[in-house]
Parts: sequence; C-alpha cells; structure tokens
Amino acid sequence: MHYRLIPKTGDEISSLGFGAMRLPLKNGKIDRDKASQLIYHAIDNGVNFIDTAYLYGDSESFLGEILQGEYKDKVKICTKLPAINVRKYKDMEKLLDEQLSRLQRDSIDYYLIHAVDLKTINRLLKRDLIKFLNKAKSEGKIRHVGFSYHGPKEEFPLLIDGYDWDVVMVQYNYFDENVQASMEGIEYAASKGMGIFVMEPLKGGILAGKMPEEAEKIFKKANPNKSSAEWALQWVLNNRNVTCVLSGMNSFSQLDENLAVADSTTPLSMAFEEMETVELVKRVMRNSLKINCSTCGYCMPCPQGVNIPECMKIYNEKYLFGHKGFINPSLMDYYQYVGGIMGSSGNAGKCNGCGKCLRKCPQKLDIIDELKKVKKEFEFPGSKYVLVFVQHIGFPIYRYFVKFLNR
Repeated sequence: MHYRLIPKTGDEISSLGFGAMRLPLKNGKIDRDKASQLIYHAIDNGVNFIDTAYLYGDSESFLGEILQGEYKDKVKICTKLPAINVRKYKDMEKLLDEQLSRLQRDSIDYYLIHAVDLKTINRLLKRDLIKFLNKAKSEGKIRHVGFSYHGPKEEFPLLIDGYDWDVVMVQYNYFDENVQASMEGIEYAASKGMGIFVMEPLKGGILAGKMPEEAEKIFKKANPNKSSAEWALQWVLNNRNVTCVLSGMNSFSQLDENLAVADSTTPLSMAFEEMETVELVKRVMRNSLKINCSTCGYCMPCPQGVNIPECMKIYNEKYLFGHKGFINPSLMDYYQYVGGIMGSSGNAGKCNGCGKCLRKCPQKLDIIDELKKVKKEFEFPGSKYVLVFVQHIGFPIYRYFVKFLNR
C-alpha cells in the first residue's frame, strides 16, 4: 500500500480508503459478519482511513463496535456533520456528541461538513459554524476539519478560502473530471496543503463491471487483462493532488482488486497511451449515458415510494447497452425491480412532483423531469392497473406456487 502525506495535518493516508456507505447488507441491515471481515481484511492490507457519516444508517455505530482493541488505533476515522439536520447552534454540538458516542471514541480524526455548497455553508455560518468548529477542536473532540462538496465549480474556491480547512472531499472520476470541484479546484485546494479525498471514483459502479460494447473493445484492445474498474481507479490515483480514493467495497473480490490497484499505482504513473485510452472510453460513455446519476441514494427516501436511483439506473442501462425492442432486458428489469413484480413498486409514475428530492441531489439533477422521461420510456397507458394486478394478485399466486413446489 502506498501512503500520501497531507501537508496541513502531517498524516500519511493510504491511497485507498474504505467508504462505509455501501456496506454489504442482510435483510436490509448491515451484514455485520461479512462487513467486519471486509474491513479487517482492508486494514490488515494497509488501509488506514475509513469514511462514514451520520446519515449512513447505522454505519457509525457498526464501526464503533468493530474498531476496538488492536484495530482502534490502526485507522483514521472520518465522519460528517449532517448539514441538513442543523437548525440551530445546539444541534451541531448535540450531533457531534451523538457521533462520538456511536463511534465509541473521544475524538474524531477528520470531521467534515456533509454535502455542502455555498448556500448551505452560508446558512450554517449564520448558526455560528465557525464557533462550533473552533470549540470542538479546542476541546479535542475533533482533530481536523473539512467539507464534502456538492456544488458548482465556480463556488468551490470561495468555500476553500472561507475557513482554515484541513481537507476536502470531492466527486472525481474520468467521466466527471470537470464537474463540482473540477480538476482546477482540486489543484487549488492542494496548493493550500489540504488533503483531497475522492468519492465516487467509479461513479456508483457505472465505470466498473459491464460497459457499452464499444467501450469494452477500447479497453480490451489496450490491455485485455485489465478491468474497467482498474482503469477508473488508476486514472484517479494517477493525479498527484489526490490523497485518498474512497471505495464502497462490499465483496472480497472488489476489495482485493482495489488493493492491487492502489499497491501498483503512484502519482503520474500512467503512460500517455493509457490516458488516451481512457479519454476514448469517456467519449463513448458521454454519448450513451442519459442521466448523470451516480445512484448515491441521497435523494431517498421518496415520500411517494419512488425508487429514484434504481429507476435512473435501469433507464441509463437501456441506452448504455443498446437494449431495443418492446421486450428487452431493461424493460424486464424495470417491472421486476421497481414495477411491482417482486412485490413492491417504486416506479417513476408514482412521482407527484413534490420536489423534496431536488435539494438533496449532489448532482443537482432535475429529478422530477428525469423521472418523467423514465415513465415515458417504460410505462404504457394502463400499466398502473396491470401493476396493481401483479402486486395484489399475480405475485402472491406466484409465491404460493413456488412455496408449494418447494415443499
């Protein structure tokens, strides 16, 4: 494992960090046995930075339980103040104390303001954010501070200059290199000695696994033994200004692959020809991807029950993989996973335009408009009545016969 120095803090951080937002689940909750094995395996192989947040379900409590004994001092813990939950100054102190209790720690190594833009920071400043941060640092409750950024690139330098931040977390991958903070913003933050932590290096999995046929051909021609995930991670780690790439690994195969990439990639180690290969693939992806959604899930839950990330994922896959015809894999996936065939529906047609998802989207997508496109693509006149039939009659009958046949 390679380690990269944060000039402002003096900490040497592993180039691969463990993102604890997408831990493996079992019955809708964190699979504690599998998740702990994954995290211990990562630490045993050199990972010394774990990222979580107050809003990541019971991720903080889980980490507090398992990072004890020999593992407690082997990692730096990063968590985040949920800006969306702050209404007054006391909320910040209460939330921090709750997080310390969850994590079973006296001090948090890296404490970030979660999912901010200029408007959010200005709102928090009116509630004495600076006073809160300075007090928490002086009391030893937090060691280093920063923010995770979800705004336009024009605002990024203003936030960087607004306080003596130690680190920043940004979305950065070869598809989104010039959105949000942008490459120039990353360089600016690094020039101030700040640590740069990267989220969504694989764009929620879109840049890993199966890709459009033309993109796969380009990658395989350049190196038949290298996966799309390896290309994407190597591209990010090649940036000398990046401190650590955070990956939400939920299987040992993903973890071991990422560990190998982190072990073999140093800043500026990619050849010019490799960079050209990634650029060609990026052009293919840009021509195919319809909705710039990373499936992060920040927009959820939807008051109407729409499974927003899954709806957009299936819509994107239809165009990424060229699914055509009235009966195609994307249409089948839509009705299976969000349309009600599997017992619960979260189809796009349930959206009533309330707009509660809009302010929570890091990509600033017009989710209401995008869901209209999804509905038009997959839902036909009268489909809602078919869905009701499937949910309340068809699927129960199907489950009965499966149970009968398996007796």
